Amino acid sequence: MYRFPDYYDWTSNGLDGDVAYYADLAINTGGPVLELGCGTGRCTLGIARHGVEVVGLDREVRMLDRAKEKAMAWGLVDRCEWIEGDMKEFNLERRFPLVIIPYRSFLHLMNAREQLAALGCIREHLEEEGRLALNVFVPHVEWMVEKEDCILHRGTFSIPGTGEVVEVSDRTRYDHFHQRADVARYYERFDPDGTTIERLRTTFSLRYVYPSELMHLLQLAGLEVTQRYGGFRREPFGPHSTELIVEARMRP
Repeated sequence: MYRFPDYYDWTSNGLDGDVAYYADLAINTGGPVLELGCGTGRCTLGIARHGVEVVGLDREVRMLDRAKEKAMAWGLVDRCEWIEGDMKEFNLERRFPLVIIPYRSFLHLMNAREQLAALGCIREHLEEEGRLALNVFVPHVEWMVEKEDCILHRGTFSIPGTGEVVEVSDRTRYDHFHQRADVARYYERFDPDGTTIERLRTTFSLRYVYPSELMHLLQLAGLEVTQRYGGFRREPFGPHSTELIVEARMRP
């Protein structure tokens, strides 16, 4: 039986262009970079491959263990530091020119108090001219209402070198008053002949945020938005955007 980080790595390919976007920011700042909610190091290692020093922070030890294994296998140990911690209450006693929260990890903060606590910690860890970059999905209420409590197929993913595949489906229930989504994620792994090998069910929750709400949160935390995009190739953000990418810095 495989561990959950295996399934996460097999099926979490990220968003189109996200690693390249964050790596470009990292190269331009020169590092070191602090990544919050680093998981198994998909973005962290993608940055380290460009020769930039990265500190990855995550509260889940199993994910960090997998990140360390990958860093060792890819010869990137000397560029990566891994820290077990919570993005809403950490103190590393150092500052960074760039702090990033990729892959919508900011949404795992479940209320405004937690969000502002995290942004406050980030501000304390930014250099004077430092930047914060993060991305979140844009909520479209009509779609959420239509798809609520439905089993939605998320994708079919190949397991490298085995011939096996994993099918992933989600079932989401919403509490729109609290802007909360509770997700049950189902994994089913098949051998090359199509026989089920293993099934796995996980759950997680997130709090979606609206674009204007995120702008206000950043302002309350003493940060000002310098760039806002609708895609990782720096497309303009507009009414039909499904992703919001934000860059911010400390307000003078």
